[in-house]
Amino acid sequence: MALRGIRGATTVDANSADEILKETEFLLKNLIEKNNVDSTDIASIFFSLTTDLDAQFPALAARKMGLVDVPLLCLNEINVQNSIKRCIRILIHVNTDASQKDIHHIYLKEAISLRPDKSLNAIK
Repeated sequence: MALRGIRGATTVDANSADEILKETEFLLKNLIEKNNVDSTDIASIFFSLTTDLDAQFPALAARKMGLVDVPLLCLNEINVQNSIKRCIRILIHVNTDASQKDIHHIYLKEAISLRPDKSLNAIK
């Protein structure tokens, strides 16, 4: 069994707690479902936000989903000029037998521009 990273990103329309929680939950649920992740196999999850988002910790969405024993960390994405705004990124560290090429990374909404090949529509 190997430790693998599962990546995803999405954007929100506004810096509000409700938007951050709703979009984080939607992305996290899709990452877990599309990769057949059992919550007991999750080693940790990192959440990063662009500096224009500060209304809520996205990790709260994971806690509300029942991931109470998983170590979670929220941090700011570096503020690169002209980069995508209002973006939430997720990195799930998971113990799995899946090969790296079989991991499904998912990018939603405006974050599709970061990885068009990894949009939800591109995932089988």
